Amino acid sequence: MLTDIEIAQAARMLPIAEVGAKLGIPAMQLEPYGYYKAKISLDYIDSLNGRPDGRLVLMTAISPTPAGEGKTTTAVGLADALNRIGRSAAVCLREPSLGPVFGMKGGAAGGGYAQVVPMEDINLHFTGDFNAIALANNLLAALLDNHIHHGNSLDIDSRRITWKRVVDMNDRALRDITIALGGPNNGFPRQDGFDIVVASEVMAILCLSTTIADLKNRLGNIVVGYTRGQKPVTARDLDAHGAMTVLLKEALKPNLVQTLENTPAFIHGGPFANIAHGCNSVIATRTALKLTDYVVTEAGFGADLGAEKFVDIKCRRSGLRPDAVVIVATIRALKYHGGADAKELGVENVKAVDDGIANLERHLNNVRNHYGLPCIVAVNEFRSDTAAELATLKRRMAHHGVPVVVARHWADGGRGTEELAHAVVDLIEGTPADFRFVYQDSAPLWDKITAIATKLYGAGEVTADTRIRAQIRKLQEDGYGHYPVCVAKTQYSFSTDPQLRGAPSDHSINIREVRLAAGAEFIVMVCGDVMTMPGLPKVPSATKIDLDERGRVVGLF
Repeated sequence: MLTDIEIAQAARMLPIAEVGAKLGIPAMQLEPYGYYKAKISLDYIDSLNGRPDGRLVLMTAISPTPAGEGKTTTAVGLADALNRIGRSAAVCLREPSLGPVFGMKGGAAGGGYAQVVPMEDINLHFTGDFNAIALANNLLAALLDNHIHHGNSLDIDSRRITWKRVVDMNDRALRDITIALGGPNNGFPRQDGFDIVVASEVMAILCLSTTIADLKNRLGNIVVGYTRGQKPVTARDLDAHGAMTVLLKEALKPNLVQTLENTPAFIHGGPFANIAHGCNSVIATRTALKLTDYVVTEAGFGADLGAEKFVDIKCRRSGLRPDAVVIVATIRALKYHGGADAKELGVENVKAVDDGIANLERHLNNVRNHYGLPCIVAVNEFRSDTAAELATLKRRMAHHGVPVVVARHWADGGRGTEELAHAVVDLIEGTPADFRFVYQDSAPLWDKITAIATKLYGAGEVTADTRIRAQIRKLQEDGYGHYPVCVAKTQYSFSTDPQLRGAPSDHSINIREVRLAAGAEFIVMVCGDVMTMPGLPKVPSATKIDLDERGRVVGLF
């Protein structure tokens, strides 16, 4: 059996100009990065204004498990299948971060015969977007410390600096550090730290911006700290936003690649959904909708995290509205949520499937009753799945009136997902969405986090110490109360305890930290023990990634 990377390396890719031609993009409006990837001109994107939009399908999933759910793989397979049944379709995905590539996950470009290619390029540096984001972020940090070193005319309180540096790698040693040691020539010592690039506000800003002017304005609004009089200091105050925009002007252009079946794929931006807003760029999604009949996009992790942020942040800020949702599940993952041991997921266990469906049901309830969107359950098939286990799932979902479709894209590509494609088209044409947000702009910040926790997570309460509550009140009083909330918490559970499987109820969501993202226009509330700078596992994927004797990358999966 071929590995994912061997399948990708054997792909028969089209030159990127031919992929663009499928969408009607003139070759001169593509800026090639080699033969098989390109950026799309912003002038061309502007020329699409006035065209009608295609239909938008959101791919989400149940709560992640060690068994994996295959959300990206299913998104790719569905886009391929939609083209196979005669619909013009594209897929919009996030760019992989080197953190998980070299950490736990290996590659992040789909799998089996449902992948985006060139797989190695996409996983390793791609078109340099993440590097540009890191440079812009760290330029602002350098200008901030430089301003303090050269007299501090803005009267910045070094105890109240909130802006962190970033690097696109898991490195726990950088979470809390002391900088500027070594004497007066090195600046003023202070406590600092790094986040991973995907948690940077600059990443969120890039993904939510619609034009260069919008990008520059949002960058200028970044709050980096406070004066001794507790007034906010912005990137605009430091005259940093112009140079930051220069570093990001190429990164703002969406990236175009293709799937194994030559379906156009827009891969742009990559915020994590457990610590950031978890969606690919607005500009890529909008562009794809102008050029195709159907766009399949994904939001990170489960429908409680990525899908909620897609609805309450991305859709709220962009005006985008999904027409349908696909919730990806696997029989193996349902057994895990039903209490089965991770080593026994390949063994038939109907009771564990039945018990684990509670997790799926809560995600289903979120999508239908809190987001107001019609949905389908897609079962990403594994060879170990049994007829009895699948029958249990279909019986339980029939009670809710939700179709269950088995998808075989990993083994068969788009051909194995045609049934799902027909079901999605039928759902969109037959069931109009009643789209709604989980909370309104006018709700106070505390009410917003409470709505997310109680409605979507099944929590009984939200807690925070006196200091955190005071911060939230201050943000409300300072005029940021209309911003949406971006929850940073573990992806593995509805609770803040990653070991609490299934659908726990009446648990407590504790807010540990609050961050203002004024440029991205949301408030980050860090809950539980989740870290915005992850660490590497005991045996990182990096130990398996190498070049073979022919110079080809091996070990990505």
